[in-house]
Amino acid sequence: METPDADLVKRCLGGESDAFAELIARYKRLIYNIIYNMINNREEINDIAQEVFIRIYKSLDKYNPEYKFSTWSVKIATNYCLDILRKKKIEAIPIDEAIGVSSNLGTPEEDYLKKEKRERINYELSKLPDKYRIPLILFHKNGLSYEEISQVLNEPMSIIKNRLYRARLMLKEVLSSERKEGIL
Repeated sequence: METPDADLVKRCLGGESDAFAELIARYKRLIYNIIYNMINNREEINDIAQEVFIRIYKSLDKYNPEYKFSTWSVKIATNYCLDILRKKKIEAIPIDEAIGVSSNLGTPEEDYLKKEKRERINYELSKLPDKYRIPLILFHKNGLSYEEISQVLNEPMSIIKNRLYRARLMLKEVLSSERKEGIL
């Protein structure tokens, strides 16, 4: 039977490094996905993940076991990535499925067109304000629920739902006008 996260945290606080290694093993993939989807820079992922896990370790005494450890650790990862984005203004990855761009292509020509569309969507997504872009990434790329995004971003769930709706609308508007003009 798997040891509950709260018990592992207690053991970490008691000095057991094996307990933290187990937490890392459980959530490494989730944290890496958050970082990749927000930063989209493969060269930096390991360094950023290492810093996130250091921050998680240093903050273990602040963890409230009433909440899911995964949500709490995602919040730390997201906040750190937001800091990096603010400093570097890195483009985030697009959510083509959320705005209705099909990704079922196969020939080299179709793959090239898909890549062009993805780059255009990336560009448009990067122009969205953080308050719209980040919830979109967390929901569609990382599979977080409205409630989890609400906790991670410290915003009411109604605000999160509204921002997701508006973000999708903004992307659809820009991309549909470009389709009409023949750009996409």
